Amino acid sequence: MDNNNWMQQLLMLGIGTTSLVADKVREASDRLVKDGKLDPEQAKAVMDDMVQQLKSEQGTWDAQMQRQLRNMLQDLGVARQSEVDELRGRIDRLERQVRDLENKLWR
Repeated sequence: MDNNNWMQQLLMLGIGTTSLVADKVREASDRLVKDGKLDPEQAKAVMDDMVQQLKSEQGTWDAQMQRQLRNMLQDLGVARQSEVDELRGRIDRLERQVRDLENKLWR
């Protein structure tokens, strides 16, 4: 499975979870307003604070998920892009050296 696809699915899960939490908080505040336990202005302030906090935590969550995914891929032995690029460069140099040696032998 494509690593970017995993990352995208995890990100979407986080966004979905955040959205679900926001919806549940909104429902709870609406019930409190309806029951007269909270006035609409207080409910709006609580909801705004909660949404702001969820948005700020979303960035932290994304970073943690990316770090966890990198660690998991490293544990599985999947090479990082920089390692693959380095190996490609080494292969290119070795192929050039082999061609040079072959050309010297044919002269």
